[in-house]
Amino acid sequence: MNAVNYQKELDKVLAGLEGAGVPVSGDEREGRRLFLHSCCAPCSSYVLEYLCSAFYITVFYYNPNISSAAEYRKRAEEQKRLILAYNGEMAAGEREGNPIDFVEGAYEPDRFYEAARGYESCPEGGERCFRCYDLRLRETAGRAREAGADFFCTTLTISPLKNAGKLNEIGRMLSAEYGVAWLPSDFKKRNGYQRSVELSARYGLYRQNYCGCGYSLRDAEK
Repeated sequence: MNAVNYQKELDKVLAGLEGAGVPVSGDEREGRRLFLHSCCAPCSSYVLEYLCSAFYITVFYYNPNISSAAEYRKRAEEQKRLILAYNGEMAAGEREGNPIDFVEGAYEPDRFYEAARGYESCPEGGERCFRCYDLRLRETAGRAREAGADFFCTTLTISPLKNAGKLNEIGRMLSAEYGVAWLPSDFKKRNGYQRSVELSARYGLYRQNYCGCGYSLRDAEK
């Protein structure tokens, strides 16, 4: 069986949006409201640049896996700083796109540790990570439904270390459960990851050297 090309699946969705790439407002947002889970500012940088003209985006920062409250706060503030910069550029006519909203979820590390229980020794990219994907995307899907969003998605697929196939599998499952369309993606395609590195340098973003959880920090330190 051939692997699904999620970039091409995303292309099909974008092609189906009338006037994709043209800034919209008011009632024109119907059908184009995206609730985007973000793991961090660097990963979101390219995704926001890529999609902010096609969608009206609400960035949902929900990452209970992060190893400490201080690290969580640092990443959350960088996310807000990037959105503020993008919105400022759009307001000044320096960047095309729709204004980006921000919603911060609760920092709930106990929920992550409960999800990871029994999988503490799993290697990075294994079942523990899949359970973490499900935790974060499930919260995103629920909040997307409450917000009346048309689509939900995650920036996680931009990372070469994340399993895009599994993320899309979970997203589609949750789409059926919560009744919100899943936006397929593999944002690392078409040099998306490299572009995120360039944008991180341009905006001076904090780029962490581990995924976020204490287990990934343990593995990175090894």
